[in-house]
Amino acid sequence: MTAPVFVVESLEGVGPGSVVEVDGPEGRHAVSVKRLQAGEDVVLTDGRGRGAAGVVLSASGKDRLVVEAVDLPVEAEPSPRITVVQALPKGDRGELAVETMTETGVDAIVPWQAARCITQWKGERGLKALAKWRATAREAGKQSRRLRFPEVADAATTKQVAALLAKADFAAVLHEDRDYGSEPLAIAELPAEGEIVLVVGPEGGIAPQELELFEESGAKAYRLGRSVLRTSTAGTAATALLLGRTGRWS
Repeated sequence: MTAPVFVVESLEGVGPGSVVEVDGPEGRHAVSVKRLQAGEDVVLTDGRGRGAAGVVLSASGKDRLVVEAVDLPVEAEPSPRITVVQALPKGDRGELAVETMTETGVDAIVPWQAARCITQWKGERGLKALAKWRATAREAGKQSRRLRFPEVADAATTKQVAALLAKADFAAVLHEDRDYGSEPLAIAELPAEGEIVLVVGPEGGIAPQELELFEESGAKAYRLGRSVLRTSTAGTAATALLLGRTGRWS
């Protein structure tokens, strides 16, 4: 087993031999849930690419963990960077999509209020749903031993998604319909660096007006395999394919 990961606000000024105290919810998880003891290995991270691999000096009370930093690993900025624009799924399948994409290695997630989305993020409900997505990305980042957690942006409109696609080095809309002209993502020509943006539509499909706008923004339609994936799994499958093809999994 690799060492468990815990999140701290900052690792500024931490070096080999530094003593770091972890308390609050993270300390409680380490002490009361994981029941870590002195001498065990842990990794602390700020979730922004910096880490501190160390050893537990002491665990006391219900939420106080004291760690001595031994090594300072760094997770470099990814290249090319992969962003998935995820249409809002029904129920808790949004958190499932965020969790699996994070574990796979996506770099950013943009919630999208597509025209055919059944789920609507409005007012307080929308803020709570966004907070759940961000908390899910944080927990999945820890679970998968990442030092750089994916960014979860504010919910985007279709026009905002189009603007994002226009700036991308490679922009793709996942679309299963061959009649629409979709090509296999497995053979698409990909950039060696820069920004890749994928759009995953809702369960009811992407509306023709949205497809037209995205196409005008420079995005092409691509398909994955022979089967049609649900909106909550398509982003994960596409991310895995791109991570392999771009060499980030090599």
